Amino acid sequence: MSVRQRVQDYRERMRAQGFRPVQVWVPDTRREGFDREAARQAARVAQADAQFDDQDFIEAITVSWDE
Repeated sequence: MSVRQRVQDYRERMRAQGFRPVQVWVPDTRREGFDREAARQAARVAQADAQFDDQDFIEAITVSWDE
């Protein structure tokens, strides 16, 4: 049995079980500059998390003008 036939049979079995194929594109970690971009995005997420915590603190100690 050829590889092509085995793949086709596998796909038919999976479809019969109610599955469908999905293609997923992911970042190429081997690409030049990937590590710098990942670090940049991680720093922005960390910064946003820190700002969110600060805002929670400010809201916790703030008293409404009406009170």
